Amino acid sequence: MDVHAELARTVRDHAGRLTACLIRVLGDFAAAEDVMQDAIETALQRWPVDGIPEHPDAWLLTVARRRGLDVLRRQNVYRDKLSQLDWPVQPEPDDRLRLIFTCCHPALPRQAQVALTLRTVCGLTTAQIAAAFLVPEATIGQRVTRAKRKITQARIPYRIPTDQELPERLAQVLAVIYLLFNEGYLTSGGDRPQARDLADDAEYLAETLAWLMPKEPEVLGLLALIRLHQARAAARFSPGGGIILLQHQDRSRWDHDAIAEADRLLERAAAHRRPGPYQLQAALVACHAAAPTWEDTDWTQILVLYDMLLHTAPSPVVRLHRATAVRYVLGPETALRELEALGPELDGHHLFHATRAELLRALGRNLEAHTADRRALALTANPAQQDLLTERLEWSEPT
Repeated sequence: MDVHAELARTVRDHAGRLTACLIRVLGDFAAAEDVMQDAIETALQRWPVDGIPEHPDAWLLTVARRRGLDVLRRQNVYRDKLSQLDWPVQPEPDDRLRLIFTCCHPALPRQAQVALTLRTVCGLTTAQIAAAFLVPEATIGQRVTRAKRKITQARIPYRIPTDQELPERLAQVLAVIYLLFNEGYLTSGGDRPQARDLADDAEYLAETLAWLMPKEPEVLGLLALIRLHQARAAARFSPGGGIILLQHQDRSRWDHDAIAEADRLLERAAAHRRPGPYQLQAALVACHAAAPTWEDTDWTQILVLYDMLLHTAPSPVVRLHRATAVRYVLGPETALRELEALGPELDGHHLFHATRAELLRALGRNLEAHTADRRALALTANPAQQDLLTERLEWSEPT
């Protein structure tokens, strides 16, 4: 097994939990990150020689603890606190939520809040976060660095906010969980098409947040959205790891109990009469989940929901997804016309070109469709998406 790949996977899976434990004990964001980074660097030096330990996360924590004692030996308060860290780790249930809320402090710029949380709490790489934001890696790196410096300089506390403080941070916390789930649902790169551990992690955090804020409709909406997507997990990929598009999925393999539970969450959210983007996105997925077959999909209702979503949270990505509904309600020509207006904003987004290819092919413009698919293939690093586009290019080769 490739040592660097295993280390990257371990960091992704455990860094947030271990860092949260260190921050809770030390009470110092920067110090916790420093000793954790030292442990990772030591692993990069030792694992290729000694081999990967049986419990890599325990190994990392042990090295972080020892490194912390060495670095902070002159600070007696830290020596006592660090001695409390032992394996197995016994994190408090809300450790990572505390860390998320710390990273989403209003003293930090909004974009930096989300980027820092995804990097520190969730263990996503700078490249993965940049792909989610559609910005250069260097931009994300700068945001994360500045945010860490601000937390240290401003002495931002590591805690869950009071009831009065929660609302002003909620939007960013929801955005973090949503982006984490998206990366797990369909990865932006690497050697696997999905990362179920990240998706399950996002669902757990959403559940914890719903417990903390049971009367917040957008929290319920996000949890419903995640559960609706998770309900289709068993039908989304072939045994060989290829993507199975929604219209071809075996709907008998969907988790209909999870779908029913998500519907109940949406009903609870709707009772508050404060619709928001996560509730609307969940309602969109629920429309697909309610259809016994692809042909029974209520595209008119889906288009209405997309229009509501555009009014609530306008974005070029929402317009991109809306184009599919426009195709089935108003026809592919209208959909293509609306989609092509998004070209200047989404030219670097593979799904824009893949959707454009579908619309062009529906209009009989096969050569243009082939070119669009090739552009989409060049823009995605997900192996399952690459296989899907490659297959489509092969069977649709223009003559």
